[in-house]
Amino acid sequence: MKSPAVIGILGGTFNPLHLGHLRMAEELADAIGLEQVRFMPAAHPPHRAEPEVSSAHRVAMVQLGIAGNPRFVLDTRELERSGHSYTIDSLISLRAELGEQVSLCWLLGSDAFLGLSSWHRWQELLEYCHLIVAYRPGPAEIHADLSPELRSLLGKRQTHDTARLHQKPAGHIYLQDITALDISATHIRATLEQGLSVRYLLPDNVLAYINQHKLYRDNG
Repeated sequence: MKSPAVIGILGGTFNPLHLGHLRMAEELADAIGLEQVRFMPAAHPPHRAEPEVSSAHRVAMVQLGIAGNPRFVLDTRELERSGHSYTIDSLISLRAELGEQVSLCWLLGSDAFLGLSSWHRWQELLEYCHLIVAYRPGPAEIHADLSPELRSLLGKRQTHDTARLHQKPAGHIYLQDITALDISATHIRATLEQGLSVRYLLPDNVLAYINQHKLYRDNG
């Protein structure tokens, strides 16, 4: 019998998409054996300011950035519904669409994981997915900075065996070290605003799109 599909989801504003996003998704897909990674742009992120460029621009940049990678696909469900882009709502929607047997792996960085208890209905997330936490360069800072409630959750739900992510559709937390690429969208935007080069921080076709549409400039 064929094992259920294992699908990764990477959420974010992707403002803009950069090589850090892409490399994280690629390394986690290889490490876990993901059949697909869905890039899911947020419409109204609850923990940060509204993106200053339109969702259409951000979608276009994601499409350009993931082109040519057969595992990477765009998922626009958060842009198609009103209100804040809550992860729990997206997971419920995905589960209804894909069925109960598919393994869903929500991909996030260690900083996001440390703030997990501020997420909407965060205690319910593991009912719908596994949490895959990417850290760099080592896991020590994750354990050192965990709140008591997250330390308890990790103690109960962490697995060191990727096979378990294939055997169950949800419920585990898995930590994976990835290449340390210190790239942030905030830095890219600030650099562009100063008229400086961001070459080699994001895909060439994404940079060409930004230049074509004069994004992240004073007149963009």
